[in-house]
Amino acid sequence: MAEEVKNYDVIIIGAGPAGMTAATYASRAELKTVMVDQGIYGGQMNNTAEVENYPGYNKIMGPDLAEKMYASSTQFGAEYSFGAVSGIDVLENHDKVVHTDMGDLQAPAVILATGSEHTHLGVPGEEDYQGKGVSYCAVCDAAFFKGESVTVVGGGDSAVEEGLYLANIVKDVTIFVRGDQLKAQPILQERAKKQENIRFVFNTSVTAINGNGDEVQSVELKNNETGENSTFKTAGVFIYIGLKPNTAQFTQLGITDTNGWIKANQRMETAVPGLFAAGDVLVKDLRQITTAIGDGGLAGQEAYNYLAARQ
Repeated sequence: MAEEVKNYDVIIIGAGPAGMTAATYASRAELKTVMVDQGIYGGQMNNTAEVENYPGYNKIMGPDLAEKMYASSTQFGAEYSFGAVSGIDVLENHDKVVHTDMGDLQAPAVILATGSEHTHLGVPGEEDYQGKGVSYCAVCDAAFFKGESVTVVGGGDSAVEEGLYLANIVKDVTIFVRGDQLKAQPILQERAKKQENIRFVFNTSVTAINGNGDEVQSVELKNNETGENSTFKTAGVFIYIGLKPNTAQFTQLGITDTNGWIKANQRMETAVPGLFAAGDVLVKDLRQITTAIGDGGLAGQEAYNYLAARQ
């Protein structure tokens, strides 16, 4: 016997800052609302040490901000459901059926707020040593490397921010940058350059990660100017080389660009009526907590407007 489909007014896929804000707006408008996520609410905020550019706080830990947002997002009755979404079917009446590993959900309005995830290097040893020295979250794993020398790969905001966080815990941090300069904000660069136990190595790529089977011991390097190869001893490798959208299960809907980012207008509407998107999953220039929140508020309000027009 088929399981009963649960019905809602609005289904929000993803419970990061965009999804939680959308839930606040939708549920406050008295819409029956559910957030679905396969991880802990908060998204990438849970991997962020200190947030310094969120209005109202000089600084706040990312996980603490996630807790506060979650409390706000559920205060008007929005539900939170754990589950992995495998796809969406659009019915003839424009209702959407969201397929999850915990059962199907149905609603006339759906908001995609699935965010993005860290890009992997794709080098030998990376997958083998995940959780054994390879990490994408300094906040989560820095304590395991107290007193050790570690490596960061990347040159953007995340790489430098996490390098600064690590420097307060580990012995020293070496940041390998593929190009000849950093892309991080100037204020972050200045802080890192003043930190005595952080050093930068430019024009260098990590080509392999080595270990003894139980833990990372070194990385293989290539000098991108000379082609010279070398080995560098390190106890941990923290990788921050970019983001990719979590949209693989939605590409058949025809709402993404060639790189998988979702295309939406200023009202957060996609090409599918009643299907909205918000936050880091969108085609956009700036992916920050504050911009995700703005998107989420718009998506929640526009979902209400869409439902009101259907009546």
